[in-house]
Amino acid sequence: MKHNEPPLQHIFDLGGLSQAGAEVTVKAKAEELPGLAEWAGVDSVKRFMATVSLRRLSQSRFSFEAELTADVVQACVVTLEPVESRISRHITRELQLAPRLPPEAGELTLSAGDDDVPETIASVDYDLAAPLLEEYVLAIDPYPRKAGAAYNPPTEPEASQSSPFAVLKALKDRG
Repeated sequence: MKHNEPPLQHIFDLGGLSQAGAEVTVKAKAEELPGLAEWAGVDSVKRFMATVSLRRLSQSRFSFEAELTADVVQACVVTLEPVESRISRHITRELQLAPRLPPEAGELTLSAGDDDVPETIASVDYDLAAPLLEEYVLAIDPYPRKAGAAYNPPTEPEASQSSPFAVLKALKDRG
């Protein structure tokens, strides 16, 4: 895996999707879990799995719904002990195949202000893992804390931990 490549891919041909839709399971293999952990900056990933439901809405629009579950291990920000957590996310997206315009038509401009605008995709060969990875990385706790762990800062600085200003003052007084 190259550093900028996603650690998991699952390409699905949306062009062959019927009106009845399809249900697809995306599950990381054991050998892919360390790459998922490194990519997300966590200690380890024990499980990464999603059930994706796809439906054709029109010739160029598709519905993507998924239930994502991931079990991750991170270091506690206070004690550095391992903290296990479960990520559970329901993901819903609408996908729109980008229209093929003749080269002289110019660029296609979409309004960025509307959240209900479907996600534009360039091809019917769609990576089902891409939105799962986006949601996975957004759901990771940036400051994991083991239950009961609390940071207790020192109340008085010790002589060896004097402030930088006290050290400078001492140097000035000696000179």
